[in-house]
Amino acid sequence: MNRKTLVLAAAMGLLAPVLAACGDTESGGGSGDAIVVGTTDRFTASTEAPAPLDPAYAYDVGTWNILRQTVQTLMVQPRGEGEPVPEAAETCGFTDAGNERYTCTLRDGLTFANGDPVTAADVKYSIDRARSLKADSGVFALLSTIDTVETQGDREVIFHLRTADATFPYKLSTPVAGIVDPDAYDKGKLREGFDVDGSGPYTLDAEVENDELVRATFTKNPDYKGSLKVNNDKVEMVSFESADAMGEALEKNDIDVMGRTMSPEQIQKLAGDSEDEIDLVEMSGLEIRYLAFNTDAASVKTKAVRQAMAQIVNRSELISKVYGSQAEPLYSLVPASITGHSNSFFNKYGDPSPAKARGLLEKAGVSTPVKLTLHYTTDHYGPGTVKEFEQLKKQLNESGLFEVDIKGTPWSTFRPAEQKGEYDVYGMGWFPDFPDADNFLAPFLDKDNFLGSPYDNGEIRGKLIPESRRQADRLSASNSLTDIQDIVAADVPVLPLWQGKQYVAAADDITGTAYSLNSSSTLQLWELGRGVSG
Repeated sequence: MNRKTLVLAAAMGLLAPVLAACGDTESGGGSGDAIVVGTTDRFTASTEAPAPLDPAYAYDVGTWNILRQTVQTLMVQPRGEGEPVPEAAETCGFTDAGNERYTCTLRDGLTFANGDPVTAADVKYSIDRARSLKADSGVFALLSTIDTVETQGDREVIFHLRTADATFPYKLSTPVAGIVDPDAYDKGKLREGFDVDGSGPYTLDAEVENDELVRATFTKNPDYKGSLKVNNDKVEMVSFESADAMGEALEKNDIDVMGRTMSPEQIQKLAGDSEDEIDLVEMSGLEIRYLAFNTDAASVKTKAVRQAMAQIVNRSELISKVYGSQAEPLYSLVPASITGHSNSFFNKYGDPSPAKARGLLEKAGVSTPVKLTLHYTTDHYGPGTVKEFEQLKKQLNESGLFEVDIKGTPWSTFRPAEQKGEYDVYGMGWFPDFPDADNFLAPFLDKDNFLGSPYDNGEIRGKLIPESRRQADRLSASNSLTDIQDIVAADVPVLPLWQGKQYVAAADDITGTAYSLNSSSTLQLWELGRGVSG
């Protein structure tokens, strides 16, 4: 079969007629050689982050993609789109009219991979542990609306919430709500290293070199009981130092699947080349990129400096020169396809204008050029990042209003430094925990936010976020969500840049690639199978 590009619609249910071209998951075999998946994600245990795979700590797309294979959650995001469905739970739902009491009943006969039974007490232990440890990754904030967790018997768990939270079922589908074995996870401290014990569809064997996970072997858990259909017996995930090295491995058949993060050039080549037996699958995605500001830092503390940057940055030019058709301009933290999205930054600033930016700075009495260093990570968001920051530097410097340098740092150093407030301006990406506008706003703006940002807007935290969460009909929350986005555009604690598509490249005998990622960039290894090449 010639290399081809399969473009997947957002509504995955519409794809049944075309999936035969790539292989439906039902045709995948459950035996045979391990399917090998390549990634450029780096998994490091360091002094600053010694417990990368503890569900109470992990909070990036790479580590979550390991935990989602191994640690079971009460709920799970379904194939394609839609609201979460029960996974370790048999049933879950709100039991009051105010969305403040949520009850789950566990499936009967659940066990951890070691054979120990999974009980309601284990669920309570796991949730309470994550909330009490309050890891500096900030992941515990996803559980901030929980007041108490109650159990009734071995199978019923009742969550009493501090305030109404219509997004709570989504939060129970995230790894921080994963069910862990109390015998393996101390209540008072994080579990260091790369061992994972859970009740998910796979067990994990981690190959570690110099405190870095280089190969993860996922073996089908024969005792798994849940809602997922596992289409293979074994998957290996191999971490590569570069997208080029990963691509070479796919060409040589050393790996079967190439995931995140491919370079823009690789995607363009795979999309245009018709002479090879590799399939490129394009999917809608909710990944966003943005600049974040330490609003207490002297260089950007004056709001006009941040507003001037928002007025200068030319998103369309940036995307055209770096990512081409693989990304789209983003004028809010909330992607365009999410209910509640508003083009707040475009509404406020319009087209790029250095003249308007100069006026903002002059009115605020800011001397120019403003000297800044833009920090970025060299190994977490793909090889296009350095080119992206070169373009940002060029745009800002050519305005004559800024004197910008850029500096790249490996993620293992970058993330702790960012959390400590060592960077005034820095580039980040976001892969949503779940596909709701709340998850593109609260993690950056609420108390205990993911960035550790000092920005604190009382109206957003005290009124608008709680108000939006009361609405089970998310369209009804649009007014509150729009108000939040408008405030962000005015204050610019973050500067949204673009939202991207998702791509997977695979040998043509690999089935299930259409569902290997969902819109939240969740890696679903259980969907992969091995069929027939040709």
